[in-house]
Amino acid sequence: MAMLWKFMRVAKYSKTALSPKVKVRGISTYSRHSSSKSAPSDFAAGAPCSSTVELFGKSYPQDDYSNVTEKILSKVGKNLHNRKHHPLWLIKEQVKEHFYKHYLGRRGTPLFSVYDGLSPVVTVQQNFDSLLIPQNHASRRKEDNYYLNREHMLRAHTSAHQWDLIHSGLDAFLAVGDVYRRDTIDSTHYPVFHQMEGVRLFSCHELFSSIKDGEGLQLFEQGHRTAHKQECHTMEAVRLVEFNLKQVLTKLMTHIFGDGLQVRWVDCYFPFTHPSFEMEINFQGEWMEVLGCGVMEQQLVNSAGAQDKIGWAFGLGLERLAMILYDIPDIRLFWSEDERFLKQFIGPHIWQKIKFQPLSRYPPLINDISFWLPSETYSQNDFYDLVRTIGGDLIEKVVLLDEFAHPKTKKVSHCYRIVYRHPERTLTQDEVHRIHRAIEESAVRELGVEGRF
Repeated sequence: MAMLWKFMRVAKYSKTALSPKVKVRGISTYSRHSSSKSAPSDFAAGAPCSSTVELFGKSYPQDDYSNVTEKILSKVGKNLHNRKHHPLWLIKEQVKEHFYKHYLGRRGTPLFSVYDGLSPVVTVQQNFDSLLIPQNHASRRKEDNYYLNREHMLRAHTSAHQWDLIHSGLDAFLAVGDVYRRDTIDSTHYPVFHQMEGVRLFSCHELFSSIKDGEGLQLFEQGHRTAHKQECHTMEAVRLVEFNLKQVLTKLMTHIFGDGLQVRWVDCYFPFTHPSFEMEINFQGEWMEVLGCGVMEQQLVNSAGAQDKIGWAFGLGLERLAMILYDIPDIRLFWSEDERFLKQFIGPHIWQKIKFQPLSRYPPLINDISFWLPSETYSQNDFYDLVRTIGGDLIEKVVLLDEFAHPKTKKVSHCYRIVYRHPERTLTQDEVHRIHRAIEESAVRELGVEGRF
């Protein structure tokens, strides 16, 4: 389930996009009640001029929606959540072990199946339509997502697999994977991150069996939608599902962060759950949002073939949990190959207490860039994507410093501050100047801005 509907950004480039011969190694895994098993899979990314992109052995014809860049495709198939001893793997394994241990089926086997190798390439139907997200919803915008073409994209959330897994007959599962969104550039945002989806469906018997005199209670009714329930659900059913969901997630967070953890729930809105909530935890005196959840829309459940059941769904970000638990200050570090970073997370068991020891703090180099915007075609999200494409992980932060409208010409000017910092070495003024100059030239060429350099 998507954590928040804040995925924005994405630009189309003619020269900074895919090169003709990019080849990346990918790993596809699939598990059910067992540890992940990996199988290598090659894929190549073709350039826009070749009219197709190839991923995992399949070709995707490009069209006016195609906007995925070489920089993003280089991340596809890395599967950090399946890399043993990686901090994202540790978080995933901790959640898996908790669910395997505390939620068992009738025969004593784990109730929840785990799928951590589903392809990140999904259809627009899977990513949006199956989740009842309206055609005009802001989250569908080309600026918000990485599209291969009008019909295929890199998933924006692991919720893209909800419908298929329910339709296959599953009542309880966790889906884990890399997801792709455009967002602002700072220490907590990255265009690729990792998410875990959880879904649990209940039959009438399962939900009410432990309730005294629960034989007469029902899951469904012909009612009205309110702030507290869907029109087809009875209040008794919703309250029990909501209670179970919050209990499950509170136990999970307490298990990860320790006893005495303070938890609070905030009402929010997701298109495919109602009612829906965000969980915030108080960690070291600061309240932080860690996941989103809610009672699943019955229309979604019905369309997937589980008409006689009601359920909940949640979505959490693995980076968010790992940054809090291990005190990791910069999201770019998760992609580091520096042994000084990776060795810190090797231990005898997944629950070992680890506090990240910072690498040498290298000084930042700061450059500003100002330009006049074109009349209609400019998107701030496009500029972020361009900066990330050219500067890569040398970009620590991009901040809009000033926005100015000329009183006579009505032209609008933006001034951005770009903070360059390599997480593993000191940058030189010369190499930053070359990158910054390339950003200036590309902004003029690709975005149609008028430079004030």
